[in-house]
Amino acid sequence: MRRGVGLVVLALLVSGCTSGPSPSPSPPPDAAAARAAADQLATALEKKDLTPVTFADAGGPQTDALFQPLVRGMGPLRPQVDVSDVTTDGDQARATLAWRWTFPGVPAPWTYASTVTLRRADGAWRPTWSPSLLEPDLDGSHRLSQRRLQPARGELLGEDGDPIVEKRPVVRIGLDKANLPDAQEERSARRLARLVDIDEGSYVKLVAEAGPQAFVPAITFRAQDPRRPDNDKVFAIRGALPVNDDTMLPPTRDFAAALVGQVGPATAEVVDASGGAVVDGDQVGLSGLQKRYDQQMRGTPGVRVDLVPTGSGGSSPSPSPSGSPTPTSSPTASAPVFEAKPVGGKPLETTLVVGLQKLAERSLAKSRGPASLVAVRPSTGAVLALASNTATDRQPVANAGRVQPGSTFKVVSALALLRAGLKPSSPVDCPRTITVDGRTYENYDDYPASELGRIDLRTAFAQSCNTAFIGQYDELGEDDLREAAASLGVGTDYDVGFPAYFGSVPVGKDPNVRAEAIFGQGKDQVSPLAMALVTASVEAGRTVLPTLLDGRTARSTAKPLTQDEAAALKQLMRGVVTTGSGARLAGLEGPPVIAKTGTAEYGSRKPPKTHAWMIAGQGDLAVAVFVQDGASGSGSAGPLLESFLRGAR
Repeated sequence: MRRGVGLVVLALLVSGCTSGPSPSPSPPPDAAAARAAADQLATALEKKDLTPVTFADAGGPQTDALFQPLVRGMGPLRPQVDVSDVTTDGDQARATLAWRWTFPGVPAPWTYASTVTLRRADGAWRPTWSPSLLEPDLDGSHRLSQRRLQPARGELLGEDGDPIVEKRPVVRIGLDKANLPDAQEERSARRLARLVDIDEGSYVKLVAEAGPQAFVPAITFRAQDPRRPDNDKVFAIRGALPVNDDTMLPPTRDFAAALVGQVGPATAEVVDASGGAVVDGDQVGLSGLQKRYDQQMRGTPGVRVDLVPTGSGGSSPSPSPSGSPTPTSSPTASAPVFEAKPVGGKPLETTLVVGLQKLAERSLAKSRGPASLVAVRPSTGAVLALASNTATDRQPVANAGRVQPGSTFKVVSALALLRAGLKPSSPVDCPRTITVDGRTYENYDDYPASELGRIDLRTAFAQSCNTAFIGQYDELGEDDLREAAASLGVGTDYDVGFPAYFGSVPVGKDPNVRAEAIFGQGKDQVSPLAMALVTASVEAGRTVLPTLLDGRTARSTAKPLTQDEAAALKQLMRGVVTTGSGARLAGLEGPPVIAKTGTAEYGSRKPPKTHAWMIAGQGDLAVAVFVQDGASGSGSAGPLLESFLRGAR
């Protein structure tokens, strides 16, 4: 029972049980019955089903047949309808209906009042049908139709406000079912699917399930994409059309793809998780930064409700599961009765430098296998480029990969040894092999024989003598290596506003675990981002953590890296360029380059596969390059890093 009827019954009961005059006049029985009839109508209107209501001049089913075309354009949305007032005059009554339509994700509801006339016949009140009881301006020649107004999505910006993701021209290729006979649908769908190289069965099903007037997109290309088929090939398929449009895209298809992410139509999962804010057809962030900051960038949708001539555009549009049917009438014939304007999303500002990101991707394109590059500004920690090539299949290897660092980790080990009392000039032994707790370790195959024996730490670092570093493992306490790593930005998790893996450094008493860790093998794990931070910390003379998003900067909780420690590490890394495996960088113009190469064995194959690394710093630029199946740091990662540094000057 609706609230209005309950109040009337309560008033009648009180009146019958109380002597003396009533404190307030009760409505006459006819008014109560009229209100009950009005409440029944309001309930039916809320359900958008008038069949249970008997009207004064027709039955419910007949009236519902007149009602449905008027509300079909509102899609699945249902209104809230309350009876706010009822007045009677003999055998006639008037009821005021208070309407409230709410739209998914739109803050402002559409509210208005309409009036319905009721007549009393044979002792019962019956409403009279009129389109105006649905909306006052409806007169039988128009119907309601609403459409969702999409907000402008916030741009993703790089350093100094350079646009990264912004509206760019695209061409959507699909089938226009309004100009396609039913008998031709499947054939055209299959031909178009083959032309644009998508799954035939899925597209045939999509076309079959779409409405009779729908345009069913098959694929979207950038306007200048050389893979886009010529228009004449599209037009050769009956019903196929290329439609010019624009959408939010980065400069290139693969530009920071794993980090930036994609924008596209909301999936069923996104709609379900949105709590009603998102409907089918909305453009949302589906991955990467676009997904994480979707609420900020998406903005707030609007809506427009029009009175559309009933005879225009053929039959009324079919209801849409999104609540956003597309009106079939001409816009010039529509009369808006309600509009809530959309509010555009806010931009997301990043530190990426568009030119350096493109340079990084061009450099990585020279690698056949998966490769990643991260560039950081040591003075601020700003992430300038974060790139992976197409062979990584858009996986976030650059910022969130978990791989062994190989000998690039000797920068961390060197810091731990410096803190243990060694200096770059301290003598260490570099034998051909070394045995720890029954396990034998050796240097890489091409290690120069002239640098074996008693050498100083500076030489051991420049030549990357594994046995020299392994021989020092028992000079370190159980936590010394982990603490040194943290001072260089590695091994401690921080919330920096984007997916970032800072690495993991094993601790404990097991001699071989500690021996492996000291030269970047075993259970050591890092990301290319983490190793870029190592170089940045050395260049800056302090612990550097990454900043990618405006206002999102983490504070290091590690023991601070001192200027003296950084100066000693810089000396060691400079030796790699002047006398070691980083010699290819010695001739670069600009500030002196510091570097370290590394090769990490992984897997169970004999001989094992190897990762290739090279990290380098030059002035206010720190770079890490990782090649998944590279032969060596200097031979596989080195050319990619050199290409980047030369282009960055």
